[in-house]
Amino acid sequence: MPLTMVKTGETNYIKRITGKDETRKFLARLGFVEGESVTVISEISGNMILNIKDTRVALDKSMVNRIIV
Repeated sequence: MPLTMVKTGETNYIKRITGKDETRKFLARLGFVEGESVTVISEISGNMILNIKDTRVALDKSMVNRIIV
């Protein structure tokens, strides 16, 4: 399921990143790689603040939809 469907406070593991090569490389540079745990800190209008590798990252809904957990 896409990361946008995860509830606030839940921790999940990334199974796959979809999208173009450029998008996948961008997310990988931020730490979003397969097997990594990601926690949803907050969600406002589909935009999310996520905790990955002890770092908080804000992503818009279109980017978060590409992360499959």
